Amino acid sequence: MDSNRIIIFDTTLRDGEQSPGASLNVSEKVEIAHQLARMKVDVIEAGFPISSPAQFEAVRRIAAEVDTTIAGLSRANEKDIKAAADALHPAPKKRIHTFSSTSDFHILGKFGHDRYGKSLSEKRNTIIKMSYDSVKYAKTFVDDVEFSAEDAGRTDLSYLAEVIEAAIEAGATTVNIPDTTGYTFPSEFGKKIAELKKRVKNIDKAVISVHCHDDLGLAVANSLAGIENGARQIECTVNGIGERAGNASLEEIVMALRVRKDLVEYYTDILTTEIYNSSKMVSAFTGIVVQRNKAIVGDNAFSHESGIHQDGVLKNRDTYEIMTPESVGISKNKIVLGRHSGRHGLKARLEYLGYKLSEEELDNVYEAFTELADKKKEVFDDDLRVLMGDEVHKTDEVFELEYLQVQSGSSSIPNAVVKIKSGEEMYEEAAIGDGPVDAVFNAIDKALNINSEVESYQVRSVTSGREALGEVLIRIRNGEKSFMGRGISTDIIEASAKSYLSALNKKERYLKENKDLNEKEDLSQAI
Repeated sequence: MDSNRIIIFDTTLRDGEQSPGASLNVSEKVEIAHQLARMKVDVIEAGFPISSPAQFEAVRRIAAEVDTTIAGLSRANEKDIKAAADALHPAPKKRIHTFSSTSDFHILGKFGHDRYGKSLSEKRNTIIKMSYDSVKYAKTFVDDVEFSAEDAGRTDLSYLAEVIEAAIEAGATTVNIPDTTGYTFPSEFGKKIAELKKRVKNIDKAVISVHCHDDLGLAVANSLAGIENGARQIECTVNGIGERAGNASLEEIVMALRVRKDLVEYYTDILTTEIYNSSKMVSAFTGIVVQRNKAIVGDNAFSHESGIHQDGVLKNRDTYEIMTPESVGISKNKIVLGRHSGRHGLKARLEYLGYKLSEEELDNVYEAFTELADKKKEVFDDDLRVLMGDEVHKTDEVFELEYLQVQSGSSSIPNAVVKIKSGEEMYEEAAIGDGPVDAVFNAIDKALNINSEVESYQVRSVTSGREALGEVLIRIRNGEKSFMGRGISTDIIEASAKSYLSALNKKERYLKENKDLNEKEDLSQAI
């Protein structure tokens, strides 16, 4: 392996899906995995197989269909590792990724019971043995095993070196040093990587990886500091999504290394022209909107409003742009589809945008496309991306909107009538509200005999103009878990109803997938 090549380990489908409210079904995960492979990601962490049947099935399908190294996460126990091995079985190239807590905060919190040892020293020894044994067991299934020392950023350096050395001795081919809580500064984190290279006597037998969270906005900076001090694998996510404030952003790391070739010799094999398509796909499927001022892929990334900036860019793009839009896949292609466009043209455009469709999926999206084209004169790429996120991968929907009627005016009380299909049953109710959207939500609650807590409600236009397709994003809460819903329509009220039902469907799917799990079992995935 070239010592300057950086391995990109994408965890969008595992850690990224842990973003509050984000939830992907199996088909959506497979679609994103295909796009990640198209972008030439080196390793795709497809999920946490033991955590639910849907997680297991997603990892199994990705392992069977996607041609790159596929990883599955497991805790440091035989049950988890066996589940990961079973899910990964179809993959030609597979990796089991196992982890154990190493900081005193985590050890005393997660392993406080006396069965792990009565003193901190005894508990630490237990963790070392668990780490060694888990890697050794994983090696009986695969050659490629990664070990992560959870909360390494806050772990005592001498102890961390002992754990890493034991993991490599057991056969780990990659050792991950995560800044799980986003706590460290780049200088501090870089020094920790450099010291591990000095202290761990068998470190040359494994690739050093880093996995940084963005709680202080330092995830990308810490990842780059890791590279400069010996890390050769970066764990990251598309758009930087993930737990709490998120993970290191794949696009920012990749483009930082590419743009600053004058400063560093490190590089990745990522096909950067697929970055924008990947960003849009992940946003469409998760319902997590990319902020306008997001580096690389935000709407404002290549926009110039200042007169001085506009003048400079018009004379020479290098004046205020350090990369071109085309380098990350933002095309100036103005191909627009309309009501007279056929299935072939639609399929070709979607494939250009990174989507692979079966004939059945093409039928679904073409039907939605023709309905939209009847309402709009022109259908743009962003319209198509939203259609893909809203229409194609609907599976096992519990609730579907069959009918909606709303009456509202400046001098009347808003009221709504909804008809909802659930299997063979049909539910119809009417309700009033403070406004038309509130009336719709109240009617749905009444029809389904529920009362959900709405945490957030957002409306945005996908494209410009009076005929713009509207997207509604809603997040509801059920206990400690929140669920994101999204709906699209040229009618914002209809989009709101679809979004609310989308969130309810995700809640129902989650409850179904997790009903057989032991509620007392700690399924923490925070690496």
